[in-house]
Amino acid sequence: MFQKMVFLALASVYASCALAQQPAPQSQLAQQSQLAQPRPAFKQFEVATIKPVDPGLKAPRFIVMQGVNRFVEKDYTVKLLIAAAYDLNPKAISGGPEWMDSDHYDILAKTPGEVRPSHDEQMEMLRSLLTDRFGLAFHREPRVFSIYELTVAKDGPKLKKSAEAPDSPPGLISVVYPQHITLPARNATMGDFVSLLQRAVLDRPVVDKTGLAGRFDFDLTWAPDETQFGGEVPVAPSDAQAPPLFRAVQDQLGLKLIATKGPVEAIVVDKVERPTAN
Repeated sequence: MFQKMVFLALASVYASCALAQQPAPQSQLAQQSQLAQPRPAFKQFEVATIKPVDPGLKAPRFIVMQGVNRFVEKDYTVKLLIAAAYDLNPKAISGGPEWMDSDHYDILAKTPGEVRPSHDEQMEMLRSLLTDRFGLAFHREPRVFSIYELTVAKDGPKLKKSAEAPDSPPGLISVVYPQHITLPARNATMGDFVSLLQRAVLDRPVVDKTGLAGRFDFDLTWAPDETQFGGEVPVAPSDAQAPPLFRAVQDQLGLKLIATKGPVEAIVVDKVERPTAN
């Protein structure tokens, strides 16, 4: 029973983490109400509380919108916040003090208006918060990294065009089970998929080389290893029935992850401070 509870908790953690701010389902009336509301300019949070947390507690880590205007972030380091805000793999972020990768923070913030902000709008407000409350300053440099390129496999893609409205938010939710991970993706672009892979799953930057436009629905199931999810997901046993990630991507999606080296526009932190008092 304890093991089952652990994995249920992990499922909840990584549904939120990999989802990266996807909205919860809404009724048709709620959606219509939101459409009727004027859309504010989402430049910064109306108010935000930042609290340091004990990294030894190993709390669930996620960023999610709860309701229309409640932004919640749990147990992120500043480096991981920068990676989320600027859509980068953490390895593409360098410089700054050592605590940037060891101090953990919770953020609770209120977004303006009565319309749920999109993922991009949430990240714009998070970027403002990093500047205003953490004093973040950085510059960008092109650097060569070990990367993965996502390409189309020899026999072509096995992706279904999404039936969702083009302006519906994408859904990519990684759910952890004892021997495998499932990723049901809905209304997702290849850019959405690559963003998820490099921010939450893989240990290096990922570059989209598929040339595939549009939005797709697909399901991906694989057995995780120690390099994925920052080492925080239990490694699948050797007799797991699900395939490893790279084979699953090829067999189930008709795509291919190729390990290579290539340029990435990296962030070099020039200045960052522990957050100002609430």
